[in-house]
Amino acid sequence: MNITLGICAVVFSASCLAQGSFQEERAACMKLTDADERKTCLRETGAARVEARRGGLADSAEYQKNLTARCNYLPAGDRDDCERRMRGEGTVTGSVEGGGIYRELRTIVPVPDEAGSGATK
Repeated sequence: MNITLGICAVVFSASCLAQGSFQEERAACMKLTDADERKTCLRETGAARVEARRGGLADSAEYQKNLTARCNYLPAGDRDDCERRMRGEGTVTGSVEGGGIYRELRTIVPVPDEAGSGATK
């Protein structure tokens, strides 16, 4: 058990637990090989830490509500794929700093069987 979590076990403090999460997220940022990505990751992790201390980070229910709201404007057939992308399925490229995040999810749709088309062999 690391010292941060050991102290948390004694204090039972939410901010202390957030400190442990911050250390893990920061360590993950440091593993990035691209210097710009690492810098952005560290900046965003620090901003999240400050926001968490202020109690400004939304809980998972609020996050889920926001996730589905982003996709509500789409037709029903596209909405499911949008929600899957927002939950992290597929690939993500870009950054907010770079002008936007592009989420892509490829769905394989089988070609309809030609037997019902009236074709003869």
